Amino acid sequence: MATALPVADAAQVRRYARALTRRHPGALACALALHALAAAAGLAGPRLLGDLVEGVSRGDRSTPVDAIVLAIAGFVVAQAVLLRFAHIASARLGERVLAALREEFVDRILALPLATVERAGTGDLLTRTTRDVSALSRTVRLAVPETLIAVVTALFVLGALLLVGPLLVLPCLVAVPVLVVGTRWYLRRATDGYLRENAAYSDITDGISEAVEGSRTTEALRQQARRRARTDADIRRSYAAERYTLWLRTVFFPLTEIGYLVPVVATLVVGGWFYLEGWVNLGQVTAATLYTQQLIEPVDRLLAWLDELQVGGASLARLLGVATPDGPDAARSAPDGSRPSPVDAPSPVDAPSPVDAPSPVDGADPTGGPDPTGGETERPGTGRVAVRDVTFAYREGRDVLHGVTLVPEPGEKLAMVGPSGAGKSTLGRLLAGVHTPRTGSVTVDGRPLTGLPLTELRRHVALVTQEHHVFIGTLRENVAMVRPSAADADVRAALAAVDALDWAEALPDGLGTRVGAGGHPLTAAQAQQLALARLVLADPHTLVLDEATSLIDPRAARHLERSLAAVLEGRTVIAIAHRLFSAHDADRVAVVEDGRITELGSHADLLARGGSYADLWRSWHGPPP
Repeated sequence: MATALPVADAAQVRRYARALTRRHPGALACALALHALAAAAGLAGPRLLGDLVEGVSRGDRSTPVDAIVLAIAGFVVAQAVLLRFAHIASARLGERVLAALREEFVDRILALPLATVERAGTGDLLTRTTRDVSALSRTVRLAVPETLIAVVTALFVLGALLLVGPLLVLPCLVAVPVLVVGTRWYLRRATDGYLRENAAYSDITDGISEAVEGSRTTEALRQQARRRARTDADIRRSYAAERYTLWLRTVFFPLTEIGYLVPVVATLVVGGWFYLEGWVNLGQVTAATLYTQQLIEPVDRLLAWLDELQVGGASLARLLGVATPDGPDAARSAPDGSRPSPVDAPSPVDAPSPVDAPSPVDGADPTGGPDPTGGETERPGTGRVAVRDVTFAYREGRDVLHGVTLVPEPGEKLAMVGPSGAGKSTLGRLLAGVHTPRTGSVTVDGRPLTGLPLTELRRHVALVTQEHHVFIGTLRENVAMVRPSAADADVRAALAAVDALDWAEALPDGLGTRVGAGGHPLTAAQAQQLALARLVLADPHTLVLDEATSLIDPRAARHLERSLAAVLEGRTVIAIAHRLFSAHDADRVAVVEDGRITELGSHADLLARGGSYADLWRSWHGPPP
């Protein structure tokens, strides 16, 4: 089962919430001021009505009944107008905060190392980008403004109640123990409950997406019952988690309802006793009762939205957790912002797949220096990538690479071949900085890849795999996304370098043709050429090609690789492939077997040795002439 992404702790959520409020001090102050004025306008009615009752009870014929009624009506209208503008101000503030949250979350998603995404699986990430974002949207738009309104209103009502008569506040206190104890009981359990609920939903999403993607394999292997059993188990966990949070609400909400009714009854009873004792007059009891009744609405609103705040808080913790792939404190572990990656080692990669993220190279010297395998330090600026005595594990205690040393020469084309599962792609990802070794080192110009900022790393090394993606937008935007300032001539040159210009210009609108979901469809081979064109435009000094031409016809792929070699002359190219024509054209060939490099040399030398490479060549191409 995939390892879920971490969740931010409560302290991180509070710090982030405080930081958000400090970003918009003017808008927040304006919204609070309008709500305060609206609350103040709403307090005039009970006090005026109390004065009216007191005057009538004394038989005072001079009481200006008409004026009091008009004043009450005027304050009601004023409160309605103020509330309208207060809600507009709150809504605008909420939308600004929500926009910032969404933009930052997208940045966090795009900053995830590829290794972290692979370990987490799609279900957890998809749930955070959909369900959690939706829940947080409701919290920011509604729960936060409504909570602020409730707090402000409750404070003003309590202040007005104190002004009417301090003794009449005492009956309200009987509800405090009920509300405080019930709320504390609920809060201690709600956050963890909602986190479990969202995590369980992630498992359902992950299982369903996996079942859909692998449906043909599942059917071919007759594993339908197993897939159904997993889905049923995920649903049972989700049901149990949701039932738990529902139970919390069924206990908490009835307690709050009792807490609302008791103060009103107590105010009437105790207020009547105070009146009989002569401590307060009838107008004060009337106003106090109305204020107590008026206090129910903000307290009810506050407690009702408290549940939504718990949901939003849990969602925010999950969204913030995306920024700390291996634990809440991981993001603070390195001064350059790098974060840990597989098993127990830090990774410098805070970005999406390098295919989509590299930036232009500032001209590196392609000439080689002293042979690093002899223990000498590489000259800065040569662009030499070196792997020394590396071990790597996806799971602790289960190494897939064992003591690998590989030092491609700058400008060299090196092919890595070997049986499936031997560790070729893993080694390629180490060379590209996607993974970090458990032991040993991967360096460029003698500097550890783990110490390089992402932007600098991608100027050195980039990876293109069998996987490819066509983004929604024009063909030009898809190619130039690695360098948005590139001219059309540069985009055409990149497409021409990978034999894609002819079909690109034949599209209905040429480079302006919209592609991706809902746009002009591209074949798998065309999409792969598009990914290669991005790399040509990005221009890193070292390329790692992991089966990069696997979806293209072999003859076309051979021609494409020759075109790439001409365009990238002087660049280091590390090609991982089962098609051995790549090895035939390479300067050197590394044979990877069982997580080790068993042979290293030129095509001719390895054939002459008669070892594993010669066996692979004969099985693929037939005996040499």
